[in-house]
Amino acid sequence: MSPTAIEFKGITKRFGDFYANRSVSFSVERGSIHAVVGENGAGKSTLMKILYGLYRPDAGDLVINGEKRRIASPAHAIELGIGMVHQHFMLVEPLTVVENIMLGDEPVKNRVLIDRQKTVVRLFELSEKFGLSISPYETVGSLSVGLQQRVEILKLLYRDATILILDEPTAVLTPIETEQLFKTLKSLAKVGNTILIITHKLDEVLRLADRVSVMRQGELIDTLPAASATKETLARLMVGRDVLLHVEKNDARPNDEILSIKNITYTDAKGVKRLDGLSLSVRAGEIYGIAGVEGNGQSELLKLLWGMPEEGATVSGSVAFSETPILGKTPREIAALGVSHVPEDRLKYAVINSFSISDNIIFGRHYERDFLSAVGFNLKKLWAFCAEMLSLFDVRSAKGVSPNERIGNLSGGNQQKVVTARELTRPNLKLLILAQPTRGVDIGAIEFIHRKVIDARDKNIAVLLISAELGEIISLADRIGCIYKGAIRKEFSQTEVAKRRETPNEFEKQLGQFIT
Repeated sequence: MSPTAIEFKGITKRFGDFYANRSVSFSVERGSIHAVVGENGAGKSTLMKILYGLYRPDAGDLVINGEKRRIASPAHAIELGIGMVHQHFMLVEPLTVVENIMLGDEPVKNRVLIDRQKTVVRLFELSEKFGLSISPYETVGSLSVGLQQRVEILKLLYRDATILILDEPTAVLTPIETEQLFKTLKSLAKVGNTILIITHKLDEVLRLADRVSVMRQGELIDTLPAASATKETLARLMVGRDVLLHVEKNDARPNDEILSIKNITYTDAKGVKRLDGLSLSVRAGEIYGIAGVEGNGQSELLKLLWGMPEEGATVSGSVAFSETPILGKTPREIAALGVSHVPEDRLKYAVINSFSISDNIIFGRHYERDFLSAVGFNLKKLWAFCAEMLSLFDVRSAKGVSPNERIGNLSGGNQQKVVTARELTRPNLKLLILAQPTRGVDIGAIEFIHRKVIDARDKNIAVLLISAELGEIISLADRIGCIYKGAIRKEFSQTEVAKRRETPNEFEKQLGQFIT
């Protein structure tokens, strides 16, 4: 049996009367990959923040490599060999890779000059050892998300971290980047590093982890070997009931064409062609799924559909909503036609972290009459609506949720629930555009959101679904278009999708051939 790297002994953390963690106890073996899973608000992130020194426990002990520790700060955690890669990276985009890696721990030459070359040499050593090749002089802002994550991992290794915490590490990675990350984590564990991952993706847990700890409502439910677990077992432990892992739905009965995109070409301000003659249509009462690796024009398509093309971009072709051209219209004008949009990047386009939940839940809807009084907002109606949505979409917080709470205090998954609640309940909805709608959301909430999407379709709403999760596309979509280099490379009809859905693993492989 491997020595123990971490022991959580009766860890309790309260925020007022709310218990984020209650007497949590489990151990993590050195050189292992240990997954911590649970619903949004289960206490996973709070527990990891205690380990990383961002919070202090109200009761209980942490034992690190056999010694009891009270970790006072992230700096103290780093001294103890503990590092964390957050879901939203902590990088300075205008700086280079090597500048980000040494930031705050700069080597000095002759007591005056920063010895950048020393960091470069160390960076090459780490890259070679763990297969994390990267150019030291590239600016971080120019890198893909997968490479930015690689920089975060190298930052920790540069500081001699041997315990690595990763929060939702594959949430924004492509399938290829995910495979590379798995290889990296396994190589790190093989030489004695300890990996803790917080994730909602149970398939990945079963593939990657050695052991799994399941949390629910602040308490540890069980810790078990991943080899003896199943997706169904873990889901049941997380939620406390059986979870429907595959959507049950009737055949779609599509009606009139709602969205028509014809021969759209989009060239960005740098002259790079992002969409290249893309054409598709979405009808009322159906879900059209766009399958593809991120970076193949999905973001640019979303910007066009929501009236937000980047400055300097050139566009040709046509986009019509119920035969009304929408190119050149503002987001408010598009929304007024009956269009709703759950964007792919909620922090950039969907929420303002410093504002309250009640503010965020009406952003883009603040002009609706139901929320207004003779002067300003009807606060009674606004708060009633907000409270209803928080309950209906099961929004949770480590400190207890209320409409007045800052949305930035919520986990990413709970923020996504707020955005989904806002967009799925717009009045007179005719077209619902969903981009990565369940990214960072727990399995119980995924089931709930999927049902809401099916309900929308069955109410004769047209749904355009863009997701990097092929399983989600196969499960929800009635027709599927495969996007590659800015064009629909292959389209599967409703009949073809229904037939191939019977063998989802084979269908995923077939879709993969058209998106890479």
